[in-house]
Amino acid sequence: MGAVIGYARVSTDGQSVHDQIVELKAAGASRTFAEKLSGAHSDRPMLRKALAALDEGDTLMVVRLDRLARSTRDLLNILHEVGDKGASFKSLHDHWADTTTPHGRLMLTILGGLAEFERSLIKARTDVGIKRARARHPLRSAAKAHEAPADGSVAPA
Repeated sequence: MGAVIGYARVSTDGQSVHDQIVELKAAGASRTFAEKLSGAHSDRPMLRKALAALDEGDTLMVVRLDRLARSTRDLLNILHEVGDKGASFKSLHDHWADTTTPHGRLMLTILGGLAEFERSLIKARTDVGIKRARARHPLRSAAKAHEAPADGSVAPA
């Protein structure tokens, strides 16, 4: 069994990571990385360091999923990176999110499938919208709509 790397995050200066760090250490984290930064930021330096510290057989641990990711897509991207390193993931309060168990791996596989399904539905709706727009304006392509006429006049809307 490898090392347990903890990651703690709070969103605002008025909050403290102290309780998360205590809980992570009590659950076996040998190292913890903590930051005060909104989860909406895609560039979280301490998360990057925690991921970089993972070796094969290690576990990335958080207190709750919302401390790690703000969206399903963000979560799946992070878990993919963890898996690529040969490491596992565990959330202390979200017991289903634990890739160290067969049940946890199943739940995250289902979650990944749902996210992929959602992406395909969005693409299908987008394609329908594009086809409708092209049908309404058959002589106007997206490129022409953004180009200025060669004579410098304003293009009709």
